[in-house]
Amino acid sequence: MAAIIPSAGGGGGGGSRFRRRQNFSPIADINVTPMVDVMLVLLVIFMITAPLLQVGVPVDLPKTSAQQVGGKEEPLVVSVNSKGEVFLGETPYDIPALAAKLKAVHEEKPDQRVFMRGDKAVDYGKMMEVMGVVIDSGFRQLGLLGEQAQALGKGGGTVSPVPAQPAPAQPAPRR
Repeated sequence: MAAIIPSAGGGGGGGSRFRRRQNFSPIADINVTPMVDVMLVLLVIFMITAPLLQVGVPVDLPKTSAQQVGGKEEPLVVSVNSKGEVFLGETPYDIPALAAKLKAVHEEKPDQRVFMRGDKAVDYGKMMEVMGVVIDSGFRQLGLLGEQAQALGKGGGTVSPVPAQPAPAQPAPRR
């Protein structure tokens, strides 16, 4: 059994050595700081991995300095890898089967956008052949995808406009 013993000089006044402890009750609130920390870590993980999950066909895209095109609806992506194989999304197709599939998609969604991705090593003729199939299927909103260049005009496959040179002055004809 425990008891509080008052000091000898006066009935437990202000100068007592022993003070009565207050009873503390446990706090029943949720501590949100660890939950916020976990959510921020998950957000960073999803922000890093989401762009990697969009299109699974490995294509080494050429660099470009053009601005990105935005849109509300998810476009069709036609890819040509370094071996010349053609994919619609992640599904491989040969050229006649691709034409049939694209025509069927165009009948269902005539305003669908189509983006083409082509590896740097792909023959230009192969890209033009695939582009011709897309256009013959009826699609008119066709875009070519490339990687954003890190620094404009510093090589790496970027295309930068050449400044216009003034025309040399013509001497006046002598009479």
